[in-house]
Amino acid sequence: MSKRLAVGLMSGTSVDGVDAALVSIEGSGTDTKVELVHYSTAPFPPHVKKKIFDVMSVTESSTPLLSSLHFELGDVYADAVLKVCSEAGVSVEALDFIGSHGQTVYHQPFHTENSVPSTLQIGEPSVIAYRTNTRVVSNFRSMDMAAGGEGAPLVPYTEYLLYRKIDKGRLLQNIGGIGNVTVLPKDCTLQEVFAFDTGPGNMVIDGLCERLFGLSFDEDGAIAAKGTVQKDVAQKWMEWEKDFFLKDPPKSTGRELFGDVFVNRILEEFGDLSKEDLIATATYFTALTISDAYEKFVLPKHPINEVIIGGGGSYNVTLLCMMRELLPQLDIQIQEDIGYSSDAKEAIAFALLANETLHGNPGNVPGATGAGKPVILGSITPRPVFTN
Repeated sequence: MSKRLAVGLMSGTSVDGVDAALVSIEGSGTDTKVELVHYSTAPFPPHVKKKIFDVMSVTESSTPLLSSLHFELGDVYADAVLKVCSEAGVSVEALDFIGSHGQTVYHQPFHTENSVPSTLQIGEPSVIAYRTNTRVVSNFRSMDMAAGGEGAPLVPYTEYLLYRKIDKGRLLQNIGGIGNVTVLPKDCTLQEVFAFDTGPGNMVIDGLCERLFGLSFDEDGAIAAKGTVQKDVAQKWMEWEKDFFLKDPPKSTGRELFGDVFVNRILEEFGDLSKEDLIATATYFTALTISDAYEKFVLPKHPINEVIIGGGGSYNVTLLCMMRELLPQLDIQIQEDIGYSSDAKEAIAFALLANETLHGNPGNVPGATGAGKPVILGSITPRPVFTN
């Protein structure tokens, strides 16, 4: 089996920027071997970040803005590919393919009176393909939703490939804007894997940091460490979205539940608390939603030995301490503890999913998304044919 170079691109619900992972991939399916060659991240320029939030806003969004941003982000993602290749000293012409998740601007995995389940990730793949002269796999979530799934989470398939163990049960907890967990029972088959969103990851913490301190996030959990957790307040926040927290997996969520509306309500009802106490309580709230999810939906069914944390939240020392206090029976580690990268994990995942797509292999886990069957994910934009 020959090795192929690929770039995985990810920008999440935190809207921090674009993560790019240059990887070497050999094989597919359970024979897959992957090596991280180089990781790079690029923050969104302020004007682009504002447009993303405007597009997600009911009051600020418009069709012209959405259409323009779709193509503008294509250029942003293409720049991220060129950047990671340049830093690694690898010619972009050596790339075999790119897997681009795109930027989620709307995700509604359920029916309403006037709408059907839908999801939208933007960042025009044709722009990426043209700028890099490389084929692009994108739009990963739609086929799973067509098959009756929620289109999320999608990383469980790649976690099954890379992290399953014969002798121990593992939980792969991602803490990005939203938190999600993949359950890998000891010596599991793919059919035994399940996953679901646990609730907010960094989203509520980041939203409060922006409003209260003018900061995009609480670095290392330093602000939270100065505050006092108001546990009764955190329990009240759980009640606000109890339908989500009580719902059996599979389930997914996003800014529609834990975005600006949620943060605004916190500030309206609990604005008398100190700023530090609010950040501490929001951090505890994230830890509480994760432990609550485990205790309701995971631990009663499967013996679990360890939790491996990935995503930006893995660097929040205060959050990790709170999780360890709430879940003392579990060995809680971060990706770096087992030789991987928390920052690069999801970007690597979309390179792997693109690889499965190009091999004609399904990439979803019905036990995670609720889809009726395994399906091949993504849309393929071919390499442009350049003629002189």
